[in-house]
Amino acid sequence: MNQIKIERYNKEFVKVISEIIKEEVKDETIQFVTITDVKITNDLSFAKVYFTVLDETKKEKTLQALQNAASFIRGKISELVEIRHTPELIFVYDTSIAYGEHIETIIENLHKKKS
Repeated sequence: MNQIKIERYNKEFVKVISEIIKEEVKDETIQFVTITDVKITNDLSFAKVYFTVLDETKKEKTLQALQNAASFIRGKISELVEIRHTPELIFVYDTSIAYGEHIETIIENLHKKKS
């Protein structure tokens, strides 16, 4: 499939999944989830949904709750997004924010040593 179209779907899925979680999912465990990115495969069979949570101690519990709600969320996506085949959702905790904070701490420490 056209890469530009896939990117458009990725962005739309971030928005739609965020809205579904905020407005329609009843599980309180999932309410403080932020969807950071979606990567859909070229054949539209799978979509990796990257998320973060405010309280990192609850990331495993949140991941389990998202996996339990995946079929519900997928069904809502098929109603809201005009797509030939709604992909299976795979939820993955997004470590890029924590990694960015780690790099920032290293840079700050280097600046302190330099001064």
